[in-house]
Amino acid sequence: MPVNITILGVSGRMGRAIVAEIALDRRFNLHGGIVRSDSEHDGQDIGTLAGVEYSGVNALVRIEDASQGADVVIDVSVPDATVAAAERLAAMGGVAMVTGVTGLTPEQSERLKAASEKIPILAARNFSLGVAIVEDLIRQAAAALPLHRWDAEIVETHHRAKTDAPSGTALMMGEAIAEARSQAFDQVATMGRTGQTGYRAPGTIGVASVRGGSVIGEHEARFLSDYETITVGHVAHDRRVFARGAIDAARWIAGKPAGLYSMRDVIAG
Repeated sequence: MPVNITILGVSGRMGRAIVAEIALDRRFNLHGGIVRSDSEHDGQDIGTLAGVEYSGVNALVRIEDASQGADVVIDVSVPDATVAAAERLAAMGGVAMVTGVTGLTPEQSERLKAASEKIPILAARNFSLGVAIVEDLIRQAAAALPLHRWDAEIVETHHRAKTDAPSGTALMMGEAIAEARSQAFDQVATMGRTGQTGYRAPGTIGVASVRGGSVIGEHEARFLSDYETITVGHVAHDRRVFARGAIDAARWIAGKPAGLYSMRDVIAG
């Protein structure tokens, strides 16, 4: 049976990409789409909205209406909408959630975690399966390399229109390194450098952001010693990789018990 998917944030760039990807895969069924109450796309056919064939499914405002009968809601909206949707889905019961929204506050993250006690929720800072594999490789490297002899640096590059820095994926990579080293990332992270910074403190994790052009996403973790450098990285060539990963995550989580999951769970099977 195909997985019935509703998309929260269907009118955005990623929402449309997910609609287009679902249209190409018979294992999925486009069940519904959700837009803001003030959206000009309210009531519009979401297939037409995404630039693919007519779907017969109209964009709606209320999540209860758009997700009734769905297996999974894929969320590509904004933090406030993410948390509100998770709580409303938890109250409904029976529908899983996959969210790729970043920038949640600690309080919002706690509310998302609370909702996952009632429904399955997969929270990802990046839907790419390749990035999930890179995260595992980074953990292995960080655990194996003594931090007093190996410095860790992360560099991420995105298009000029990206409004936040560093990226959620860069933060995920930094947290993976810190966790493997038994550190607290917020205590050892160095977010960019300017001026007379002094000697690099052992055990710190540097994070640098580059913005320009139309770069979809490039992430690189570098481990540097006095004698050699190890680089682990990922380059996204097409935004379809994120849409593909989102629906793969939806297929994986459909029917799972309540809990908070990640893309690492997806690649682990």
